[in-house]
Amino acid sequence: MEKIMAVYDVDPQYAKRFADVTNQKEKVPFTVVPFSSLEALEDYARKHRIEILLISGAVLPEQVGEIPAGTVVTLSEGEKLPSADAYPCVYKYQSADSVIREVMSRYCDQPAEDLFTIIGKRAKVLGVYSPLGRCLKTSLALTLGQELARDGKVLYLGLEEFSGFSQLFCEEIKNDLSDVLYFLRQGGFNVMRLRSLVYTWKDMDYIAPVRYPEDLEQMSGMEAADLLEKLATETGYGYVVADIGRPARNLAPILDNCDVIYMPVREDSISAAKLAEFDQYLELTGRQNIQEKIQRVKLPYGSSLRQGNCLDQLLWGEMGDYVRKLLRGVM
Repeated sequence: MEKIMAVYDVDPQYAKRFADVTNQKEKVPFTVVPFSSLEALEDYARKHRIEILLISGAVLPEQVGEIPAGTVVTLSEGEKLPSADAYPCVYKYQSADSVIREVMSRYCDQPAEDLFTIIGKRAKVLGVYSPLGRCLKTSLALTLGQELARDGKVLYLGLEEFSGFSQLFCEEIKNDLSDVLYFLRQGGFNVMRLRSLVYTWKDMDYIAPVRYPEDLEQMSGMEAADLLEKLATETGYGYVVADIGRPARNLAPILDNCDVIYMPVREDSISAAKLAEFDQYLELTGRQNIQEKIQRVKLPYGSSLRQGNCLDQLLWGEMGDYVRKLLRGVM
């Protein structure tokens, strides 16, 4: 059944712009319906079930209470809202993605009959891993994610100790993989909760890597496998791109859950020795199935990124050309 998020603000253009942006990005599994008057909202609510009501803080609480809705969140302009019977609020003058994350967080905190999962075709999980250092692994993963997101729904999962994402994406990171693992352990992980934790770069959604390396070290192999499976089967994405660092004891379960593993390689003697040792590890531990998934790739090292938006440079430079050929199977 279609789930409705109704939006009413005293500025009618705000509700319309918010709905346009959110519906276009398919950020949440709701249909966002804007309203330019309180009367129109009240009439709509008499005929349709509203799952989430996002409403101006200027509307009196008693008026809000007359509108039936599963969860009510008020839009604040920074003013102090009445404390008595106050609804949770979000600051309206921020990006639509930030508003959605906060609204989803408030929604998941409320008792609900079903914070549903999206059942459909399993996402293809693309792992990017290499036992080598400084091999452009993350550059490849980011470019893969951006390219695939031009035509489908992509979730980027960072499994690295230090990512630099707050600098790369020029965004304050408040939620990350540590939060996802917390809700997974508490049994509170679902698609709605995920929507409160993911960020978006253009068309690509991403889970920011952990703030503290210790959180990644404490992730068990079973948790890693469970997380990847849930992301692939319950969230509605077409692709999950996993940028895999050095998670030690968790490496095999993560690689085992990937459909394809792109492994950047180099041709110097030290790199060749490390790769041979990795192959030996897979053989000795009986994990030939992982070996069969690996595609070794020699990435273009000749180009340098200029000062500015390096993510756009990756997509439209040599790396982007390489990835487009790789995805077409012509490498």
